[in-house]
Amino acid sequence: MIPRYTLDEMGALWSEEAKLATWVEVEVLACEAHAELGIVPREDLDAIRGGTVPSAQRCAEIEATTNHDVIAFLTAFMETIPSAGDEHPGRWVHYGMTSSDLLDTALGVMLTRATDLVLAKAQRLVGALRTRAEEHWDTVCVGRTHGVQAEPTTFGHKLAQFAFAVDRGRRRLDAARRAVAVGSISGAVGTYSNIDPFVEDYVCQRLGLAVEPVATQVVARDRHAELLSALAILGASVEQIGLEIRHLQRTEVREAEEPFGAGQKGSSAMPHKRNPITCERICGLARVLRANAGAAIENVALWHERDITHSSVERVILPDSLIAADYQLHLAIRVIEGLRVFEDRMLANLEATGGLVYSSQVLLHLVEGGMPRDDAYKVVQTAAMRAWGTGAPFRQSLAEEGVDVPEETFSAQQFLRRHDTVRERLAVLGNQQ
Repeated sequence: MIPRYTLDEMGALWSEEAKLATWVEVEVLACEAHAELGIVPREDLDAIRGGTVPSAQRCAEIEATTNHDVIAFLTAFMETIPSAGDEHPGRWVHYGMTSSDLLDTALGVMLTRATDLVLAKAQRLVGALRTRAEEHWDTVCVGRTHGVQAEPTTFGHKLAQFAFAVDRGRRRLDAARRAVAVGSISGAVGTYSNIDPFVEDYVCQRLGLAVEPVATQVVARDRHAELLSALAILGASVEQIGLEIRHLQRTEVREAEEPFGAGQKGSSAMPHKRNPITCERICGLARVLRANAGAAIENVALWHERDITHSSVERVILPDSLIAADYQLHLAIRVIEGLRVFEDRMLANLEATGGLVYSSQVLLHLVEGGMPRDDAYKVVQTAAMRAWGTGAPFRQSLAEEGVDVPEETFSAQQFLRRHDTVRERLAVLGNQQ
């Protein structure tokens, strides 16, 4: 049974409840730092810690009047803080801070947590590709360039290439995670005018974040552009896997096929259809990731110390991109782990051209025998063009050109004599996981 994708972890991270909980976490830590500085009385800090995460419904009710989400949250949070006197302990919440101090620091936490989930799935996909590559290392098939048959390769070689590509994408994403794992609590235009830098250091250290070295009012948006660009590049590498399998699943090729579950239907009109819908979904999601990366790059340039043109965009592209990447990787893992490989079709397609895929070996044989390369190329190409036109076996066309080559020249193994060089590199990739 193919497991269905659920939003359990990733969806929970981007829920309104999780966002508000992270906001509370930031605000309480800031109050703790101010208590360390002797600004917030300890009894008030205890009361603030006794507050609870306000409900999304209550925040929305207040925001309907304030038209300001952070003020609505602060008001709702203060309502949950117990008070026994005239001076409400909640007055210390958000002390010296501006909205972006809260928003961007909390966003750094949410982005790192969500990115960690994507990284874990990328790692699993690398492992699945490596396992299937080892399984099919000696499964001979034809390589294609420009969509045209070229020379023999193995299916394991194809999968190994994908494993390394996804691993590179994983490493880029890991670097981008570090880029967005920053916070800033530096006040209205980033000058610490009403807040001690100690507060920023205290909060960020406990949240596992670095400090934005020069904030204006916001964390620099090239960081978020790097994250979404890394997701888009990783998505393109996953798309490459889906695209290859879609081609290999074509009826005329049928060398591989994505999983087709019991009871699954391919077409409402044609019962025989087994369509590569999962791989098509993988390819479609890559387009979303690329489009969102473009929007993130547009967010880098803001007016002066900041405007909020980035805000409305990020509410869409950040959760959507991380959810889409998470889902795309989930689909790719399903496909690779359940991929059907038709070795007999691979061998049949390898011989479909009557031996034309061995032309390079024939060329080298003639060169090694003393024929000038240009002359050898013309002889082999003339024979090959005749074979293309008549459908005659390539060896027959060569004979008509007076060319006789050893039997082993027409062996796929001649092309794979040094193939273990690549396999050794794959083994190293496995050790790095």
